[in-house]
Amino acid sequence: MNKSKPLLSSSLGKKLVMSLTGLFLCTFLIVHLIGNLQLFYNDQGKAFNDYAYFMTHFTPIKVVSYLLYASIVIHAIYALVITIQNKKARPVGYAVYHGSANSAWNSRNMGILGTVLLVFIVTHMSNFWWKYHNDDVPYVEYRTNLTTQEITATELIAGEFTDYVKYVDSDIEILRAKDLYKQVQFAFKNWILVVFYVIAMAALSFHLIHGFKSAFQTLGWDHKKYAPLIRFIGIWLFGVAIPIGFAAMPLYFYFAS
Repeated sequence: MNKSKPLLSSSLGKKLVMSLTGLFLCTFLIVHLIGNLQLFYNDQGKAFNDYAYFMTHFTPIKVVSYLLYASIVIHAIYALVITIQNKKARPVGYAVYHGSANSAWNSRNMGILGTVLLVFIVTHMSNFWWKYHNDDVPYVEYRTNLTTQEITATELIAGEFTDYVKYVDSDIEILRAKDLYKQVQFAFKNWILVVFYVIAMAALSFHLIHGFKSAFQTLGWDHKKYAPLIRFIGIWLFGVAIPIGFAAMPLYFYFAS
């Protein structure tokens, strides 16, 4: 073995990169879900549109977003490289298949699950991120009576306003912003997109259940004392709660909005 071989080009190095980027993406999922839960507020989308502006204009978050994009790309590339290397190392499958005696289903199909999620990310960003950043969503004006907290929303004429505005006039708070909430409503009236999102969240569940635990094993943080807690978080938070939370959004807008 060449001792001068860089760590990141070694098999262990690649797995370390996969683990670190994967855990970073897990952290992002928690934050993203908390923010997107504002879609369920009964305020005609005001809180969500305010949140969308903050997330795309607050400088520290913009810096983190570039780290996020890089992590997605690196995670996907390293996953592909590791998958190809594993197939080359063992070109012939097991002579006799023993089901879970060899490995769990999601462990053996991380490549398929990851591909579904990659297609999902591209679809998701094209529907929302791209349209938001390229002015393909309408503008809306919210007027909130600060005494009664009553909110009225009015769609603005395209091109009439091109920036975020928020101020108070007497007892009325006025907010003008891009109406990403309306784009969400529109997108999730498409049943094909809704079904795809639900399938993608199922793939996310299986992907995270295996990936979260594997990341800790690769990093050497799988001491038997903490293994039950890691397994619990991996299954119930990342495998159940987060995918259900994200899947609930398209279902809500399709059936109830």
